[in-house]
Amino acid sequence: MDYRGESQNRLAFCGNFVHATKEEPLVIRQKCCLGVVDGKIVFFETMDNLEARLEEFMIPKENVTNLKKGQFILPGFVDTHIHAPQYPNAGKGLDLELLDWLQKYTFPAEARYKDQTFANNAYESVVNRVIQNGTTTACYFATIHTDATLLLCDIIHKTGQRALVGKVNMNTNSPDFYIEEKDESLTETERFIGSVLYKKYPLITPVITPRFSGSCDRKLLKQLADLGKKYKLPVQSHISENKKEVEYVKKLFPECKNYTDTYYTAGLLTNRTILAHGIYLSSEELFLIKAMGTSLSHCPNSNISIKSGLLDVRGILDLGIKVGLGTDVSGGYSPSMLDAMRSAIHISKTLGIQKGDDYNSIDHKEAFMMATLGGCEALGLEEKVGNFVVGKEFDALLIDVNVVGSPLDVFKEDTFEDVVQKFMYLGDDRNIVAVFVAGRLVCDKRRPESAVE
Repeated sequence: MDYRGESQNRLAFCGNFVHATKEEPLVIRQKCCLGVVDGKIVFFETMDNLEARLEEFMIPKENVTNLKKGQFILPGFVDTHIHAPQYPNAGKGLDLELLDWLQKYTFPAEARYKDQTFANNAYESVVNRVIQNGTTTACYFATIHTDATLLLCDIIHKTGQRALVGKVNMNTNSPDFYIEEKDESLTETERFIGSVLYKKYPLITPVITPRFSGSCDRKLLKQLADLGKKYKLPVQSHISENKKEVEYVKKLFPECKNYTDTYYTAGLLTNRTILAHGIYLSSEELFLIKAMGTSLSHCPNSNISIKSGLLDVRGILDLGIKVGLGTDVSGGYSPSMLDAMRSAIHISKTLGIQKGDDYNSIDHKEAFMMATLGGCEALGLEEKVGNFVVGKEFDALLIDVNVVGSPLDVFKEDTFEDVVQKFMYLGDDRNIVAVFVAGRLVCDKRRPESAVE
C-alpha cells in the first residue's frame, strides 16, 4: 500500500526514541516528538513546542501518532551483505565449509535464477521477509543473470525498500553450469546498470559486484573498476572469509602481495567499496583498507555457521575502519539483523574469553550502532539515513514489546533502557509492528484492536 497521499506526506510521532550518533552508539530520547514532511525529518525535540511545530509544518493532528506503553521507535536496520538468491537455502546445507559449500549447495541454487518464474517467487519472499524483520536498507548480491537481477530491482521498488543491488560477475574458475562468457560479463553488467539508471528508482542503487577476485580474470576486474568510475557506483565483494579461500586466491594471483592487493591493483579498492568478512586480513591489509576508506561487512552468523572463523571486530573498530553488519544469507541462516547483532556480541565475547580480561568485547550498544548508523556509514548513506537527525529521511521501525505473542516479558522494575536491551536480545519480527522507509509505511502488522492511538 502506498501512503504517499497529500496528508500522509506530513506525519508526527510522540513518545520514546532510540538511535545512534557519531558520538554515542546508543542514545535514548524519551517523551519527544518527531515530525516528517515528504519523507524527511523536519524536527526532533521534546514535546514542549509540539503544537507550534505541528502548525509550522502544517501537520494535521490526525496524522500524529502517540505511542502506547511498551512502544518506541528505532532507525531501520541496515543489512550490508545479503545474497538474495540464496534465501531458499536459508537454514539448510550448513555441513560444509565455504569452498565446498559453494560447489555443492550455492552455485546450483543460484543457477536456477535463469528461470524468471522461480526468480520472481524467491525474490518476493526474501524482500518481504527482510522488511518484516526491520531491514529498511539492504545491500544485495543477486546472480549472474541480468534479467532476474532487474526483476529483483522491480520487486524491491514495489515493496518500498532502500537497496543497493549487484549483478554478480563470474567469468572464470566457476562451474560450467554457472559461469559467464569472458566478454559477456562486462556487457551484461553495463546493461544492468543502464537499465536500473534509466528507470530512476528513487531508493535503488546499482553496485559493481565481482563475486570475489578468484571468480573474475584480471582484465574483468580492471574493467569493472572502470565501469564503477564511469557511472560513479559503489563496489561490493568478499575478502578473507576462509583460510582455504585465502590460499586459493594467493595461488591465483602470485604477483599480488595479498588478497587485498588483488582489489587494489585492479582499482576496486575505493572509499565506496564494501568487502564482506575480512577475518584473516593482515595488519598491512587493514592499514591499506583504512587508508583507502574502504568498509567491511561483519557477517557473524555466517562466519560461525560454515566454520569460517571469528572476526575480531573490536580490533577493526579500534583502527577506525567503517564496519556494518550483514546477515550473509544463506551462509548465515537468519535474515534478521537482530540475529546479526546478537551473533556479533557472542563472537566478540568468545574472543574476550580467549584473549583475557584486557580484551574489550563489544556490547549491545555497539552492535546496535553497526546495525544502523554504522551500516549507513559503511554503505556511504550516513548523510541520508541511519538516525533521527533533522534533514535525513525517515527510515524507522515501530517496536511494541507488549504485542500479542511477544517473546519477551517486561517487569515493573525494568527501566526503559532495560526494555530496549531486552528487545535487542529477546525480541524478534513480532515486535516490529510497523516499518517506514523514506516516510512511507511499507509494512504494518498492527491489529485494529491494538493499533497505535
